[in-house]
Amino acid sequence: MSRKLSYLFLLLIVVLSGCGAKEKDPVEDKIKVGVMLSENGLGDQSFSDLAFAGLVKARDEKDVIIEYLELAKTESYEKGFEELAKNNNDIVFALGFTGQEALETVAAKFPDQQFVIVDAVSDMKNITSITFKEDEGSILAGIVAATVSKSQTIGFIGGVEAPVIQRFEKGFREGAQLVNPDITFFTKYTNDFDDDALGASIASEMIDNEADVLYAAAGFAGIGMLKEAEKRNVYAIGVDSDQYFFAEKAVITSMMKNIDIALYDVISQYKESGKIPTGHLELGLAENGVGLAPFRAWDLTETQQDALKVELEKAESQMK
Repeated sequence: MSRKLSYLFLLLIVVLSGCGAKEKDPVEDKIKVGVMLSENGLGDQSFSDLAFAGLVKARDEKDVIIEYLELAKTESYEKGFEELAKNNNDIVFALGFTGQEALETVAAKFPDQQFVIVDAVSDMKNITSITFKEDEGSILAGIVAATVSKSQTIGFIGGVEAPVIQRFEKGFREGAQLVNPDITFFTKYTNDFDDDALGASIASEMIDNEADVLYAAAGFAGIGMLKEAEKRNVYAIGVDSDQYFFAEKAVITSMMKNIDIALYDVISQYKESGKIPTGHLELGLAENGVGLAPFRAWDLTETQQDALKVELEKAESQMK
């Protein structure tokens, strides 16, 4: 065989070998995480956005792949959870108590799939439940509110009368009453997490009745409350994330619900061990699940600030 033919023969072998080899999928060995967002979806400037920030951090630091779905696309929670399970996600997250029934229906169909629900408790073996002690963080918010209130009249706006939202109200009231047992306390529920105009309207009504510190756990309705508080020159307390930047002249602090940390920790544990925590995880002050954002936009004297610090530390020590 001539040298030229030998070269062509070897080249043909190389080409045929290359055609037979499969290129490895670059994402095949990566952890895949799916999330069905809460009813408000991304852009709620609170619950969903904060949870998603934890997933993005896990993507960037733990090299995981994120798939997310919103109710506007799937039309139902059940369809969304089923799609995420069929797409071979290692963990499927459900954000919010409103999707619990649908999640449990899908979890029964996929017994080997690992699911995590936030803000609800399920007894299914393949669903890990994460809840927060919102009442503990809200007690601290109530202490702050009663301390800065000049009228000794404060208000709470809730989204719906569900246990998770009622924990915010309960803690806020209890914290305020630690400072002043006779403080005037207004409560109203919007029954709608999406209506910022309604939140503003309720806030305005409370302010007309001398409330000078407002607190809400009501999604977009809460954002309406913050902006109305700023417009009317009264104080407000944000929720879930640090909401100071939505109403810088009004927001004195926010009750932080560290959903981002909780989800990041679950993914980190799976990355390290191939397993996630099981059962019910309940996160409060002791577990860094809740707390207060930095204080801003108030006019307390140094003596008043020192007194507030003592009250907050006392309350924290009793709850931890």
